[in-house]
Amino acid sequence: MARTTTALRLLLPAFLLGAIIAISFLEAPLKFLAPGVTIPIGLGIGRLVFTALNVLAGAVLIVLTVVSVRARAGRATLGILGAIWLVYLVEVAVVRPVLNQRSDLVIAGLAAAGTNWAHYAYIVADVTLVGLLIALIVVTVRKVLPRDVR
Repeated sequence: MARTTTALRLLLPAFLLGAIIAISFLEAPLKFLAPGVTIPIGLGIGRLVFTALNVLAGAVLIVLTVVSVRARAGRATLGILGAIWLVYLVEVAVVRPVLNQRSDLVIAGLAAAGTNWAHYAYIVADVTLVGLLIALIVVTVRKVLPRDVR
């Protein structure tokens, strides 16, 4: 069980890190460059994809939290994990609803004036999540590697 726990503590944050980078920093801006993709269609696709990413992130964080607590991962790990949870919850509960309201207007054919704070907040949150996930991976690797390898 210890090997499985260690593997999950390393693989889950790496998996989530890859998903965030792929979707937030590659898919999101590139979909609008595809031929025939209008702003309303791109926003509709984006909402589906980001909802799926948020559900995936929530599931990964639940499993990662359970595994980390059972492994008695330590203060640094649990502190970083708590910060990840905080950013995730702000992103899902505060920022996404504002973005959804704006995309609803555009998809309905109404005007939504310019870029608002929520777009920038989402970017900041995702960049923060990337940094925290990297920190979590580093802390976990340092903890599980034998001292002579470090």
